[in-house]
Amino acid sequence: PRRKTIGRDMHVIRGIVAIIWIACNAALVWVPLTFWLVQRTWTRGEKLSALKKRMDLIIWWWSANNARMIRLFNTTTVEIDWHESEELSMDKWYLVISNHQSWTDIVLLQTYLHPVLPPLKFFTKEQLVWVPFIGLAMKVLGFPYVKRVTKKQMRANPDLRTADRDNIITACEDFKNHPTSVLNFIEGTRRTQEKYDHQNSEFKYLLRPKIGGLDYVLEGMVDHLHRLVDVTIIYPDGVPTFWEFLQGKCQQVRIDIKPREIPATVTAAKAQNRRTELAQWIKSLWLDKDQRIAKVMNVP
Repeated sequence: PRRKTIGRDMHVIRGIVAIIWIACNAALVWVPLTFWLVQRTWTRGEKLSALKKRMDLIIWWWSANNARMIRLFNTTTVEIDWHESEELSMDKWYLVISNHQSWTDIVLLQTYLHPVLPPLKFFTKEQLVWVPFIGLAMKVLGFPYVKRVTKKQMRANPDLRTADRDNIITACEDFKNHPTSVLNFIEGTRRTQEKYDHQNSEFKYLLRPKIGGLDYVLEGMVDHLHRLVDVTIIYPDGVPTFWEFLQGKCQQVRIDIKPREIPATVTAAKAQNRRTELAQWIKSLWLDKDQRIAKVMNVP
């Protein structure tokens, strides 16, 4: 019993130190970020474009420090299977999709796609702007914020129907400034058993994909996108909470990464047809993803 108690205490200490590390990491990025943000108010033209690119170094710095934390604290063992990584370049734009099960996914993606892909920016809920340091930093760095709007709210304010599209299209214009990877968790939320049961998904390990955000990104920057990068995150021993991950209770993670050519039937199609073609293509990718997860989990 004493040994178990010591083990639990060590996990808790590791988790607390990891949280302090992340908090300090987030706070420290505000030193250069604040300076560049002030500089941005009077910078114009080509100098502004160069400044925006330089500001994204913040993302690299944050990701590199998280990688150091994972190695230093032996938080988990990550096995990555890159397919056709030679197709990827820091000098091109990418649309990244992934399954989503835990807040841990975001740290893993930012950490292990660096530095193969250009800076990763993801769709995030508008409420997260209030998270100390991190929320405002994401807004300043151009992460697209999306709203959760009910039908009742849309009836009361019809302008909310296009709010997400407008935010994403605006963000895409900024992404064109320099190579960027746009991440979308297309299930729309973290997969939990409760959400899975409520949705009655036809997939065994995934929620149904939602292609609205992808469609807006294609609308905003289809001529810039080089590939879609399909990421599958698998926790063979069970999905950890972020706190469990920081404590070192997530023994292993499998990450499968596949670059995929975006079909011409999707890129060349006009609005309504594009959405139909995109939905069919993404569903085929989701079926393949579900099978890959089942294989790792040793499910027939």
